[in-house]
Amino acid sequence: MNKSVGRAVSRLPCRLIQNRKESKAMNIQINRWKILIASTIINICVGAIYAFSIFAMPLTNVFHVTMPEIMLAFTINAAISPIPMILGGKLVDKGGAKTAIILGGSMFGLGFILSGLATAPWMLYITYGVITGLGQGIVYSATIGNSVKLFPDKRGLAAGIVTAGYGGGTIVIAPIANSIITSNGVQFALITLGIAFLVVILSCSFLVKACPAGFIPAGWAPPAAAGPNKGGINIPWNEMIKKPIFYVIASLFLIGALSGMMVTSNASVIGQTMFGLTPATAALFVSLYSLSNCTGRVFWGAISDKIGRTKCLMMIYIVIAAMMLTIALSTSVAGFAVAIVGIGLCFGGTMGIFPSIVGEKFGMKYYGVNYGVTFIGYSGAAFFGPRIANTVAAANGGQFTNAFYIALVISLVGFALTFMFQAMDKKKQTSTTTSKVA
Repeated sequence: MNKSVGRAVSRLPCRLIQNRKESKAMNIQINRWKILIASTIINICVGAIYAFSIFAMPLTNVFHVTMPEIMLAFTINAAISPIPMILGGKLVDKGGAKTAIILGGSMFGLGFILSGLATAPWMLYITYGVITGLGQGIVYSATIGNSVKLFPDKRGLAAGIVTAGYGGGTIVIAPIANSIITSNGVQFALITLGIAFLVVILSCSFLVKACPAGFIPAGWAPPAAAGPNKGGINIPWNEMIKKPIFYVIASLFLIGALSGMMVTSNASVIGQTMFGLTPATAALFVSLYSLSNCTGRVFWGAISDKIGRTKCLMMIYIVIAAMMLTIALSTSVAGFAVAIVGIGLCFGGTMGIFPSIVGEKFGMKYYGVNYGVTFIGYSGAAFFGPRIANTVAAANGGQFTNAFYIALVISLVGFALTFMFQAMDKKKQTSTTTSKVA
């Protein structure tokens, strides 16, 4: 008996030390806002990927090829996005957010430089399509994953801000790229921007610190009931994909991003062919759409922290349907402007809300990889959205009206699907509570 007591007493110091370490990890002080700002600046750089239309036309003249041949580089870039998202997420889950940003940022900048040195379209497919695409996905995954982990109390807002940088990249980079192309040519522009991206991303990476394990912001206590994850549930990707709710979430992601991708790839063309805008005026509307996209990420992310993700999604799908009806029926520039702003806000909201949904439904331990896998929903939207719009327009004399009606119906399907998501989530919460009581 005395020996047992002695052994128990001898273990007390070790347990006290372990508890102190855990307490210190849970309450460690870290300037998370500085990290969020640095991550947002980094995302502005990698968000330049969506400014490819600025380079596309000049590149057709350089290589003497058609636009579809050049645009294939962008298609490859979008198609491979889940791969680097998962790779970057794996690094984040192991505490390697900074490593992921340095690795991905180096690839991204190098890809731009090599694109400027390309002498044939197939080289562009490798440099811009693969190298830049891999780098962009790794960086994006790292900045989002780390930021969401740093802000368990404001997940929607943090995801909204950091993804707003990505959505706003086109606003910042497009005029700079256009100015360089006008004065020095498209290849010089790609090389110059690649060097600039390397400098900015690698410099900002030194301000990024990985979120410590078990991090809890000062002055904030985790809520007593936080849905299915309240018991500390952390589900790895191979278990996540066995759950029906995962496929509902991925489908909601695809539906929410589909209309946005339809407009992202065709905003200028729609403005010119359907509303009689000049190329210069249409370019202003593209900037307006990008600004709305950027704003929507912060706006809807913050609102979702207040009223819940599901209610926000319901509102987003209804607004998308209304905006698609508006753009389909409108014959005025004012109607086009309203629709562009509404669609942009909702597309941004989709991109700002789903990072939080993945973290809340499947836990934060494996968040990086889990979000990368769920990002397949966005990749599907990036693949199908532009193709639906262009195929329908080609079959209707360049008019996109029927494509808007298709997007309207799909958005209503998304609205209906949110009720299934809500029911499945409630059922999951109930079963979790029951198992705990038992």
